[in-house]
Amino acid sequence: MDAVIVDVETVDLRFPTSRELDGSDAMNEAPDYSAAYVVLHTDGPDGLSGHGFTFTIGRGNELAVEAAAAIGRRARGWSVAELVADPGAFSRHLQGDSQLRWLGPAKGTIQLGLAAVVNAAWDLIGRATGRPVWKVLADMTPRQLVDLVDWRYLRDTLTPEAALELLEKQVPGRAEREALLREEGYPAYTTSAGWLGYDDEKLVRRCREAVAAGWESIKLKVGADLDADVRRCGLARDVLGPGRRLMIDANQTLGAADAIRWMEALAPCDIWWFEEPTSPDDVLAHAAIARAIAPTRVATGEHAHNAVMFKQFLAAGAMGVCQLDAARPGGVDEAVAVLLLAAAHDVPVCPHAGGVGLCELVQHLSMFDFVAVSGTRVDRMIEYVDHLHEHFADPVRMRGTSYLPPTAPGYSAEIRAATREAYAFPDGAVWAEPGR
Repeated sequence: MDAVIVDVETVDLRFPTSRELDGSDAMNEAPDYSAAYVVLHTDGPDGLSGHGFTFTIGRGNELAVEAAAAIGRRARGWSVAELVADPGAFSRHLQGDSQLRWLGPAKGTIQLGLAAVVNAAWDLIGRATGRPVWKVLADMTPRQLVDLVDWRYLRDTLTPEAALELLEKQVPGRAEREALLREEGYPAYTTSAGWLGYDDEKLVRRCREAVAAGWESIKLKVGADLDADVRRCGLARDVLGPGRRLMIDANQTLGAADAIRWMEALAPCDIWWFEEPTSPDDVLAHAAIARAIAPTRVATGEHAHNAVMFKQFLAAGAMGVCQLDAARPGGVDEAVAVLLLAAAHDVPVCPHAGGVGLCELVQHLSMFDFVAVSGTRVDRMIEYVDHLHEHFADPVRMRGTSYLPPTAPGYSAEIRAATREAYAFPDGAVWAEPGR
């Protein structure tokens, strides 16, 4: 008998990263990296299940957990065979509750909950078929990939027919690129040197450590104090020298005019991209900034909540680097739509991974993109942060400064049972201790 999804478990997981100011930036001064975690349990052999999550930074994570639980109820009764045969239909079924969608049609907390459940479903697909998710996607035919996407709001910019043609052109080189990926991995950049809460001494030390470790691309957080940012970026450029890429991230804090002024002051530091310079929903402001600061690129997308937003940014020339997040749009299916849109506009995808488990997820998306969608790694990198990987059953594997492709079945999303128990909020041991 085919396995059926019989239960949806949710867990509020939070990690006290605020203690060391890991993850600190101009908008988020002291985040506690958190996951609204979902397990899709089946009645299949050996406890077959799928694990997924969405990402938040602490307070309010319980809302994403409740959203995932509400959406996950619609997953019960789906057979694994049905899910494997038509993942897009499963995703559309989850979105079919009209009353829930009123709370946030393809955005907000409801969209975060959807992402957690859909990501868990793709983990289940990978486990059921014995393949990592990047390989599941890369093995799909162009028609199957196109059928994952809800095209209703995208046709004016990219039609299913054009997407099919784009994918079919990449089919002859898939095997060669997959072999190259397995041999060389996928390039990364590091954010771990430049959190805004670090003092100058720690910033310089972390930059030197990054250079010694072979990193060619490093990102710093900016946006709170221009004079301090000029000083900090100057210190970083001195350590990096002229040959390495330096990127900056303002995490949405600036208005358009201030962002342009910031970039003018930092231009002597040779900035490769300026990330989230202003409101993540403001297409017009991003387009104006992009025109003003060229050839420095505008990088954005980690807070873009659905494919429609990416469509508008790309069509308006407001996004020079596409920073898809694996846990904010509606999961893997919508991520495929974003990858197709970016490839059609010839914009490189460098996913956002600055959060618990995001490195584990986005590696699958970038590797699939290389093998089957864009067919290139030129100007493409995956963000890498060096903390919290120890909590995952299948953590990222690095060789030097490159991600190695996952080999274990699934989406690399499973957090260890001991971690889920200890970091569950508010009663886990980590949070129950006095003073926590």
